[in-house]
Amino acid sequence: MSPESKKLFNIIVLGISFMFIFTAFQTCGNIAQTVITNLNNTDFHGSGYTSMSIIYGVFSASNLVSPSVVAIVGPQLSMVVSGIFYSLYIAVFIQPATWAFYTASVFIGIAAAVLWTAQGNCLTVNSNENTIGRNSGVFWALLQSSLFFGNLYIYFAWQGKTHISESDRRTVFIALTVISLVGTVLFFLIRRQEDTKTPGEEDSANEQVICFPRSAQNKLTRAVAAFKKSIKLGFTKEILLLSVTTAYTGLELTFFSGVYGTCIGAVNRFGSEEKSLIGLSGIFIGVGEILGGGIFGLLSKNNRFGRNPVVMLGIVVHFIAFYLIFFNMPNNAPIASMEGTNDVAYMIPSKEVAVLCSFLLGLGDSCFNTQLLSILGFLYSEDSAPAFAIFKFVQSICAAVAYFYSNYFLLQWQLLIMVIVGFFGTITFFAVEWEAAAALAARGSDYSSI
Repeated sequence: MSPESKKLFNIIVLGISFMFIFTAFQTCGNIAQTVITNLNNTDFHGSGYTSMSIIYGVFSASNLVSPSVVAIVGPQLSMVVSGIFYSLYIAVFIQPATWAFYTASVFIGIAAAVLWTAQGNCLTVNSNENTIGRNSGVFWALLQSSLFFGNLYIYFAWQGKTHISESDRRTVFIALTVISLVGTVLFFLIRRQEDTKTPGEEDSANEQVICFPRSAQNKLTRAVAAFKKSIKLGFTKEILLLSVTTAYTGLELTFFSGVYGTCIGAVNRFGSEEKSLIGLSGIFIGVGEILGGGIFGLLSKNNRFGRNPVVMLGIVVHFIAFYLIFFNMPNNAPIASMEGTNDVAYMIPSKEVAVLCSFLLGLGDSCFNTQLLSILGFLYSEDSAPAFAIFKFVQSICAAVAYFYSNYFLLQWQLLIMVIVGFFGTITFFAVEWEAAAALAARGSDYSSI
């Protein structure tokens, strides 16, 4: 197998592994608050929103040290151990206990930081400036396929149900735990890159030392160096500008992965389909994510205009979705009780509009995330682990804040916050992309290759 084929193989295995793990985790996150609402008449008194706030809060703090962990342990083992913690979190729902639920939330926050830093490192190591767009798209499309499979099961299994029984819950979460473990095992198939350097591949070779560290190197020195790089990169102009864009992805991640499904499940006017519609919503979010990853990732080589048009499309699509959600969903849907809500917004709640908005949320999210992965891999090919750690730090801390206020804020205020941050995040992304294009032109490279 040629070196390029081996790199593409690694990207595909990486994407499939994440697909399995996040088939389990994202389905879990999508239904967690609904399941917990049905548990709150028992001895269990947890909150799905609070759990996610803990996860993303710990996630954000852990990103400060995750590059050091990856530098010492290596990304492959880092991802395997992280995958085990994801599986343990999901397994908590088989027999829920409040203390175990919140404890697992802390551990998965740490594991998530290590997992995503290692992922960014390996994505960059197995790419160059000509393939980073394609590889980002391949990975993103495979990852977001996870939204399709788990939610398809939820749609059919919960059809016609207004209450989730103990048997229903256990069956779902046992299956999700097994799926997560399968994805964890698949990380072992990622192949090591040879420590060779060919002309024009100096950056990649430098990264290989980080991706698969040799015992002869001083691990403590590398860990300290990785931490210092993270701090230094965090104050560069490009990272500060991209942080606004990243903050928006954290807010909308919270909305489409946790809040929107809860809103749909709380609308009593959807009748007996309200719970199964959560699964259908997740499926169409996944369809939007996969479509976006395929079009804007795989076809990036033919995009002579760069990343800005894709991000512009993403924000327009999201604004349309927010407008329709505002008209379609009751204002108190995110914080409704177990009995749901009978309120009406500015139109009679429509299942078709609700599912269309799910698709638009997924499509817009893929526009932002594929382009952020691409520009980070392009700008920081030699510092991928610290750069991706900062990306996840900002994204996760904003997701934590959003999950926290989702316990209290009405729908209209949550939508308004996303509109404001999304507008400024788009502008700051444009500024960084224009500078990247100018730098590329100065080197005499073809802008369409990014």
